[in-house]
Formats: sequence, C-alpha cells, structure tokens
Amino acid sequence: MFEPPYVAIDRFEAQLKELGHAVISPATVQRAFAVTGQDLAQLAPFWNQLPPDGYLRDGGRYRFRRHGSFVVDEAGMHQVAHRAHWQPLDYNALHGGIERWFEPMAPEAVALPAWSRLITGLAGVASRLKGAQPWFIEAHQFRIDTTDGIGRPTPEGAHRDGVDLVAVFLIGRQGIKGGESRVFEARGPQGQRFTMTEPWTLLLLDDERMIHETTPIQPAAAHGWRDTLVVTLRRGGFQDP
Repeated sequence: MFEPPYVAIDRFEAQLKELGHAVISPATVQRAFAVTGQDLAQLAPFWNQLPPDGYLRDGGRYRFRRHGSFVVDEAGMHQVAHRAHWQPLDYNALHGGIERWFEPMAPEAVALPAWSRLITGLAGVASRLKGAQPWFIEAHQFRIDTTDGIGRPTPEGAHRDGVDLVAVFLIGRQGIKGGESRVFEARGPQGQRFTMTEPWTLLLLDDERMIHETTPIQPAAAHGWRDTLVVTLRRGGFQDP
C-alpha cells in the first residue's frame, strides 16, 4: 500500500489551490477544524446504524448509508429539510438521473459540536478556495462491507461529483484489503494513488479539476468493512432535477 501524501497544516490549502487535491492527517484535521480526538470519537458510533442502500443498480448489497443537507452562510450552519440526493447522468452514469431518498442522518449526530465544526470548517476552506459565499452541502455516511465477498466504494467508477469541493474522511476500516484512493487531473496526465488507513484522515478535492475513485475492497477476515464520511460543497444551490 502507498502511504497518503500528508500535507502540513500550513500548506494544505495552498496545495489544494495548486494541485487540486490535498490529504491531511488526523492530527491536522483536529487542529484545522478545532476538534479533539474525543470529539471525533463521539461521531464514529453512528456508522453502526446505517440502513442498506436500496438504489444500487449493480445488484450489490454491500453499501449502507445516510444522507443530510446543510447550508453554511453568514448566519452559520443550518440543516435544511430532508431531500433527495440527485446527480445528472453526466456525473454519475450508473445512478444519475434519479431521485434517491436515503434515510436521514441521526439528529443526535448532527447535534454534536464536532459536526458543526467540521461542516463550517469545510465551508471556510471552500470560501478561501473559490470565494466567500453561501455553501450548499450534502453529507453522506457510507459503510461498504464484504458480505458478498467484494464491496465497491465507487461503483460508478472514476468520476466527478458536479460540485466545488469534495471532502472524504476515513472513519475506519477493519478486516479488508484494497480500498485504494486514486485521484487524477480531469484535464491532464497527473495522478496519485494511496490508501487511507488512519481514522479521520481527510482527502480534499477541487471537483472542477479532479477525478477520483476508490478501488473495491475484499475480505481479509470473517467480516470486513470500510466507513467514510463524504461531504460535498456546491455554490449557487443544491443539485436538483
């Protein structure tokens, strides 16, 4: 496995601007978003309560998820009424073009101080990257497991999300092999591959410039899984049909 190319706290936003992506360590996440390890530990148990994703078009049973939508503006962060997740076919050829109504995030998770700090912190990163403005944010809790022998974190393949900033936090992984992160320039030859193994490692992507994917996972024990939090930030409004 290739180790993540961690960037120091005083460099990761500059690298995000220069290269379109940056990976920061769990310790840097804590400093950058003003959270402690104990704060983050309070969020992790909510990944044990995810319902199955009923929209997988490859027939798999390996994905579990919840979804929430938020806005960060001058008044701060607020959660909006539960809504469908929608993507155009241009960005998701497998699952695009349909309204997917996932179960909402647990209110107890959203109420934790760490949650608002992560979301408002990411909005700050987006504003420094793209200019200060309201941000329309979707959060996805994912568990990919190996019940059927293989799990696909990105069944749609290498893709963009049609947003401005994508944040992928690794929450944890257990009893698996694979799950390599791959990021590529959308309009160039450069790319990187690495495997996130430490909980609360963060991959940041300028979605206008980068394509990303995660390779399938396979069991290395009786039951294996990989948990992530994917947060997308978009200017101008949410993606809707």
